[in-house]
Amino acid sequence: MPELPEVETVLRTLEHQIQKQKIIDIDIRWDRIVQGDNDEFKQTLIGQEFVDFKRRGKYLLFIMNDCILVSHLRMEGKYFYVDKDTPVDKHTHVIFKLSNNLELRYNDTRKFGRMEILPKDTDLDTFKNLGYEPWDERLTSAYCKSVLRKRTGPIKGALLDQSFIAGIGNIYADEICFKMGVDPRKACKKITKKNCEDLIIATREILQRAIECGGTTIRSYTSSLGITGLFQLEVYVHGKKDEVCPVCGTPIKKIRVATRGTYFCPNCQKR
Repeated sequence: MPELPEVETVLRTLEHQIQKQKIIDIDIRWDRIVQGDNDEFKQTLIGQEFVDFKRRGKYLLFIMNDCILVSHLRMEGKYFYVDKDTPVDKHTHVIFKLSNNLELRYNDTRKFGRMEILPKDTDLDTFKNLGYEPWDERLTSAYCKSVLRKRTGPIKGALLDQSFIAGIGNIYADEICFKMGVDPRKACKKITKKNCEDLIIATREILQRAIECGGTTIRSYTSSLGITGLFQLEVYVHGKKDEVCPVCGTPIKKIRVATRGTYFCPNCQKR
């Protein structure tokens, strides 16, 4: 599943490509992609322009004239911006026909992605019960400590919980734990105030750097728009089982934490 940096990269790319373009028609080829009535979805969006572009956690938010188009890419969702005469791939499930005679096509091999329409005045602070964005000034060590002391599981599980901090997934959770110097299995109740301070710094630094790199292409979400994610060249532990830790030279281990494959250095990361 794409994480915050990949979603942000897709959003920024689409903002450059389709801002101010009007939707003149929509072809829905797989009904379940759209939450709600398909005809109502089309009637609401046809004639609307892409006015603004936002992200909340891992959700793309296209701000239209009179509503918000929400898109979640889930496991394999991708957008293609192509000429209208381009052959339609069998995995293309929604086609937005635009006023510049180009098309924005949603492609999803596994059909897990979802789209829905929200009122334009939707409170995005409480949207989908998501936690604070990583750069929200309300994300403080006191907030983190107050949340984590109530949890019984490991710190990595908390990082994957979108109601705690929005946008972090498996790749970046591993990297954040490594930068914190904390074993991903460490119990949330044992996370110290200093750990919380380190967590916030690590989260912001890693995600910002990943955005600058266009995300990762361990699984490709942005290449459909001509973007090559390069952050995978800078990861310290994720995907590096049995390779040596770049800090201490200890072999990196892979275990399962919070049901996810997890990479860590047993020497640098303390439980």
